[in-house]
Amino acid sequence: MINEQIKQAIQQYSEELTAIRRKLHSEPELSWEEENTTAFVCDYLENLGISYRRAVPTGVIATIEGGKPGKTVALRGDMDALSVEELNNDLPYASKTEGKMHACGHDAHTAMLLIAAKALNESKEELPGNVRLLFQPAEEVAEGAKAFVKQGAVDGVDNVFGIHIWSQMPTNKVSCPEGPSFASADLFTVTFKGRGGHGAMPHDCIDAAVVASSFVMNVQTIVSRTVDTLHPAVLTVGKMVVGTRFNVIAENAVIEGTVRCFDPKTRDHIETQLKHYAEQVAAIYGATAQVEYVRGTQAVNNDVYSAKLVQKVAAEAFGADAVYFEKPTMGGEDFSEYMAEVPGSFALVGSGNPEKDTEWAHHHGKFNIDEDALVIGAELYAQYAWAYLTE
Repeated sequence: MINEQIKQAIQQYSEELTAIRRKLHSEPELSWEEENTTAFVCDYLENLGISYRRAVPTGVIATIEGGKPGKTVALRGDMDALSVEELNNDLPYASKTEGKMHACGHDAHTAMLLIAAKALNESKEELPGNVRLLFQPAEEVAEGAKAFVKQGAVDGVDNVFGIHIWSQMPTNKVSCPEGPSFASADLFTVTFKGRGGHGAMPHDCIDAAVVASSFVMNVQTIVSRTVDTLHPAVLTVGKMVVGTRFNVIAENAVIEGTVRCFDPKTRDHIETQLKHYAEQVAAIYGATAQVEYVRGTQAVNNDVYSAKLVQKVAAEAFGADAVYFEKPTMGGEDFSEYMAEVPGSFALVGSGNPEKDTEWAHHHGKFNIDEDALVIGAELYAQYAWAYLTE
């Protein structure tokens, strides 16, 4: 199933792979600001002779055309960084930009996909079909995949595959279970309006702080008492802004939070209930409520065929012990936008190594990866494409 020429090529390019990842790590760019990263990817692909087009406003969509007719498989690597301060200042490749860092591994994803493209391109004459390369911006704001789909990134594609470096998994492990992997991720904002007044005269007022506090305490029962216990869900209130001064009864309160789940019906139910709870809690106190519910990413639900193929490829390429089954996460991933259009799968590649201090959580200022995982990720990209097209 695997291609030995691809395996040898990626091993040969391992130092280049690490160098690319370190360059990208030291030069982080936030969502929709990935101008230098986009230019770097374009130059790299041009030197390889791989046709590409710049997406708008950032990102790159490229295609390796095989020497034989066949299907088209897409490989996705995201490229944006986060507004997080790098705390690993002793690293020679630490972020050069204050307040920005690759705290989620997207630098690794881009580097791995570039080297995978290089290896696949060297074997393209034997390839029955095409490989679409998606160097995607703006994953961290859940907008990049939607924009890519609109720009034709998966037009004519038969299958799509993505990878995420995962610090909570040991290095040398690959996980791609069938079914749910990442949850849907939605955002809600609730605005309560009461009646302000003097802090010494609450009887003349409707205290928005009390209304909002009551909502925060009661809204958790949506999950604990109205959602099917066999359908996991999380509702988190992350922000509450209320009041203006210590001796003024608050007239307004604004609450922001997120909802995560795997089941579409559960998602619909929570949205309906959240609006109902806000309105009813406000009514108890004589206040009013306005709810804005924004649907973000959909759940990542791995196609059975594609997931099993990843498992087979990983076992043959890295050994049976490499196949790992990581439990689903309530984290969100906009890779789901591609899977709404095309069947596919999304794999996790472990990079956690206590000896190298790479077990920090994603989005933490000390996040880093075990760079031994880079070769595994690059080969998994390339070998999956080869296996899908040749199987």
